[in-house]
Amino acid sequence: MGLRGSNTVPLTFDECRLPQGALLGAPGMGFRIAMMALDGGRIGIASQAIGIGQAALDAATTYAKERQAFGRPIADFQAIQWMLADSATELDAARLMALRAASLKERGERFTREASMAKLFASETAVRTCNRAMQVHGGYGYTREFPVERYLRDVRVTTIYEGTSEIQRMVIARQLLG
Repeated sequence: MGLRGSNTVPLTFDECRLPQGALLGAPGMGFRIAMMALDGGRIGIASQAIGIGQAALDAATTYAKERQAFGRPIADFQAIQWMLADSATELDAARLMALRAASLKERGERFTREASMAKLFASETAVRTCNRAMQVHGGYGYTREFPVERYLRDVRVTTIYEGTSEIQRMVIARQLLG
């Protein structure tokens, strides 16, 4: 559906044996290591979502300044202004959340909750932003003539991989509740 530029393929290891020295961590720590990798990946997915959302906002802003209706740019209309303002505000908040999670990770501090919060907020914000960008474009936003249709297809998966939005809410709740 989206991310056509990503060459994602399955890997299969059948009867693959490795020497003891190839272990990535201590025996029995595989799940913990995998969860730490997911936490870091969630920061990456948040960043990816923010980038796609920003591209959609940029496209919508440019279009709103150029597209004329009733003798003036549609950017002059409050409904368009509010969609752009909401998207810019939410993307900025998402960006700050992702940076906070990344900063904690870089300092070697716990960042599970912050990574899940950043991924949840950024991915859902980016989907809303892409929807708004398509709305600003009107019928043209649904065509391949403008990039916003691709942004919407590409961003949708960010609410799914590295843990769905529902999983992020579970992780956040567990971190809060102990």
